Amino acid sequence: MNPIVVIGSGLAAYSVIRELRKFDRDIPLMLVTRDNGDYYSKPMLSNALAQGKDAAALVQTSAAEMAQQHNFTLHSQCEVSAIDVEGLRVHTSQGELPYSRLVLALGADPIHIPLQGNAADAVMSVNDIGDYARLRNVMQDVKHISIMGGGLIGCEFANDWATAGYAVSVIDPGPYPLASLMPEQAGKQLLAPLAMIGIDWRFGTSVRSVDSAESGYLLTLADGSELQTDLVVSAVGLRPRIALAQAAGLDVNRGIKVDAQLRSSNANVFALGDCAEIEGKVQPFVLPIMHAARALAKTLSGCETAVEFPAMPVVVKTPAHPIAVLPVARDASGDWLELESGNGTKMAFVDAAQHMTGFVLTGDFAAERNAMSKLLGQKLPVQ
Repeated sequence: MNPIVVIGSGLAAYSVIRELRKFDRDIPLMLVTRDNGDYYSKPMLSNALAQGKDAAALVQTSAAEMAQQHNFTLHSQCEVSAIDVEGLRVHTSQGELPYSRLVLALGADPIHIPLQGNAADAVMSVNDIGDYARLRNVMQDVKHISIMGGGLIGCEFANDWATAGYAVSVIDPGPYPLASLMPEQAGKQLLAPLAMIGIDWRFGTSVRSVDSAESGYLLTLADGSELQTDLVVSAVGLRPRIALAQAAGLDVNRGIKVDAQLRSSNANVFALGDCAEIEGKVQPFVLPIMHAARALAKTLSGCETAVEFPAMPVVVKTPAHPIAVLPVARDASGDWLELESGNGTKMAFVDAAQHMTGFVLTGDFAAERNAMSKLLGQKLPVQ
């Protein structure tokens, strides 16, 4: 019997394997990954520096131990070049690997913005443990770090690196931090607390060029200003990895298109995690991945199961000013209402009938995310 083959070694891949082994200890399983496959928590990348952890310290379980614990065949340092959905096999740098069913947990790649300058190639991204190891290797003489992007990852890195003692500048074309997740009133709550720990905010502009300087780099911004820095890190977002699926003839959009059972346009191929677009939505956060993995494990074990997502607030790791947000779609119809304020704000998004469909909690209110989740769908009193 050909194995179920899982491509990837992040949270999505390992969660499917763990959950599947709860139902079936013996079904043949194979994990294929282009890195070494060690298991670690990716969210830890954005608060590891202040904790003094190097890449090795982030590894929770080696790939070999994971393979032994969960009874699967491991193909590490193995590049997948093509998927043959008709022949039910994947073409890899270690030969052709047949499958009975295929799970794509490919993740996402950092978005790279075209830059001018003779040092544009020096811009780094931190998307996995290998990237983090490379970052640590160049930190010895660094005093100032410039971060391109004031979204969730950019803000988390900024908080962590400032806490670790570095001067940090955050450059973003938007008007305030976390602009894609929350309204201006809430986003601006981050400005002062993070400025107090050493963060220099540069909004309404972007990096145009990166050039080598006598010491470090000279950034020229779109507004004409210049910034001297020792390190440039891009955190402008991620793009789902869809190339393999697209080349195999699977339906793709922003991500690999799958239904509520995580099944792609081919009945034997499934996808989840950062690479997947589940019924029209890409949900690149921990909780959606965990729910998808549990549902997919049941389906793979013979019990067709649709994933159901409860309210899943996103916790932004900015200890200088904690944030929890249940985002709403950018084109959602309704209004943000402030319910309380103080050291932070509590805001709810309500539709035309005053039913709450999202919320944002900052500062002292961030701990109320569970209580706010229980109010979803309820009608709030008119302010």
